Formats: sequence, C-alpha cells, structure tokens
Amino acid sequence: MVFQVNFKSGKPPYLQLADQVKAAAASGALQAGEPLPSIRPLAEQLRLNRNTVAKAYSELEAQGVIETVAGKGCFLKANNTPFKQEVRERLVTADIDAAVVQAHHLQIGREAFLKLVHQRLDYFEHQRAQAKQASGVPA
Repeated sequence: MVFQVNFKSGKPPYLQLADQVKAAAASGALQAGEPLPSIRPLAEQLRLNRNTVAKAYSELEAQGVIETVAGKGCFLKANNTPFKQEVRERLVTADIDAAVVQAHHLQIGREAFLKLVHQRLDYFEHQRAQAKQASGVPA
C-alpha cells in the first residue's frame, strides 16, 4: 500500500492519510486483519512528523476502522462499525453536502453528478471484487 500526501491541498496530512486508509479498505486493497505500515517508517517515507502519522492512526482507531495491538502494530478491523445507523448517515451526509457544493461551484448538474456517484460506486465494487478474487475469497 502506497500512501501520498499533498502538502498544497489545504487538507491536513493526517486526514489525507486517514482517508487513504479508508479508501483502500473500501476498494479491497486493504483487507481486514492486514497490518498498516509502522508509524516511524511511514512518517519517514512521507516526510511527516511521527506524531502526524500517529494522529491519523488515532483518528482511524476512534472511528473503528483500525485496531492497535500492543507490540504488534495497527491492523484494519473487520467492517463492524461501532456507530449507530443515524450517526453513520450523519457522517456521510456531511461529505455528500461538501461534494454537492463542490459540484455546484464546478457547474456539474444533477444528472452528471449522480452519474459520477454511480460510476464511483461501481468502481469500488469492482475493486473489492478483484481484491477478493486475488485473495481467493469467493465474491
């Protein structure tokens, strides 16, 4: 798994890293039980302070995405979110609202926006199926 940080994006590096882990999990590139890179080497690779990587991992752990095993590292958890349905929907709604606002500013209409959403959903489903197939797990 290769992580990248864009220092010009305006988004804090720890959130970029957390988002990339969640995207890898959603696409199947990272499977439940797989270890995440250790903090120190990842920080060196990305040219970040170790505390920044640790903050990303703490954020992911608080969200129930990963778990830390003392002396062994951080691992992707099975997709069993600790959040209730209402909270999950509220979290996703905030991201959807931001995407709708961005689409408006970029003059992307409703139909084109919905088409993009469907394309992205299909893409992630396809990636997940390929990852399962590559790992030998029936789809």
